[in-house]
Amino acid sequence: MTDVLRRGRVSLAFGFFAQGVAFALLVTRIPAVQDRYGVSDALLPVFLAAVPILAGIGSVVTERLVRRVRPSRLLRWSQPVVLLALLGVGAGDRVAVLAVALGVFGLAVGALDASMNMLGVSLQRAYRRSIMLGFHAAYSLGGILGASLAWAGAHWDLALWVSYLPVVVVLVPAALVGSRWYVDGESAAGDGAAGDGGGGAERAGVGFGVLLPLCLVMTFAYIGDSTVSNWSAKYLQDVLGSSEQLATVPYNVYMVTTLVGRAVGDFGVRRFGAVAVVRGGAVVAAGGFAVVAGAPGAWAGMLGFTLLGLGLCVLVPQTFAAAGRLAEERDGRPGASDAAVARLNVFNYVGFLIGSPLVGALGDAWSYRGAMLVPMVLVLVTVVYARSFEARPDRYGGGHERPRTADVGRGSNGL
Repeated sequence: MTDVLRRGRVSLAFGFFAQGVAFALLVTRIPAVQDRYGVSDALLPVFLAAVPILAGIGSVVTERLVRRVRPSRLLRWSQPVVLLALLGVGAGDRVAVLAVALGVFGLAVGALDASMNMLGVSLQRAYRRSIMLGFHAAYSLGGILGASLAWAGAHWDLALWVSYLPVVVVLVPAALVGSRWYVDGESAAGDGAAGDGGGGAERAGVGFGVLLPLCLVMTFAYIGDSTVSNWSAKYLQDVLGSSEQLATVPYNVYMVTTLVGRAVGDFGVRRFGAVAVVRGGAVVAAGGFAVVAGAPGAWAGMLGFTLLGLGLCVLVPQTFAAAGRLAEERDGRPGASDAAVARLNVFNYVGFLIGSPLVGALGDAWSYRGAMLVPMVLVLVTVVYARSFEARPDRYGGGHERPRTADVGRGSNGL
């Protein structure tokens, strides 16, 4: 059973990594996509907003599907769809093709994000110690690689499909092979509740009212994240007077510090507990926004974005873990976490949709320095809700016990 867990953990980490590569390849080549299809500046925001909206729909649908189908099966097939849709974005030649490809990408990403985090929560429960941050570190590593590949494609002036095709050719078969070792992590009782290997039709989960504090934390974290990804370069260049070349650095620094913070974050959770780590992350992130807002120059602003990466990186993984833990404690069954994770995942996209327009509107109406104080305050609200992340000592993520055999479900290949 230890080998099953280890294979499941490695294969799921690769799934997170592949998704990081795919998403970065899309978002970092938006200007090239716009040029290829001749999308106007007025129409581009519609396409960009459609992706997270459809992803939210995909996450809601996934919540219902996992009552009948194992999350591992949804992940196994949604990941190749995401990658093939990415290739479709790069290979099309008409706006209608772009709309279809982005629509498929959005729906599949919603199912992919939800099912990945469902499996991560289940594996963390089986391990009985914090491992969720490690999965999201793999995503960050994939994002860095994807952004680097996108830079190379732009530098060499490669067609989008030429940049995307080798990645898809490598990752699709690798993801399908790796999916053989996914572990759903359901208990023996949970396995018996589902006639076809799914989660069981009786799975209820918890309502949005119970999850509301975690939903708010997720939304605020992604408002902060989207602020960095969409406004860091403009802020450094237009407000802090940096060069165009230097303005590209903050997001890369943010991604690297996010990776570092997530790589070591699980050790912090095991040593100090999730509540302390989440509080610390929120305070550090708020401090980062404060430094950015008051920075006298570009290098001080760079320090602020570095702090943002170290602070924000722990919030999302721990929010997913807390939602799964809360659902299982209330429902009494490990599989109950799937519905909670899918519902929480919707607020990933809510924060993404709100963050960039919010900062842009405040910056135009007021000032961009003042606009940076709004996500600072929102992130600080996480400190108020930090108790929602508290784990009982005998629950996964809160103790150091070895996993019990009965806590590990069958892998998606029947292991």
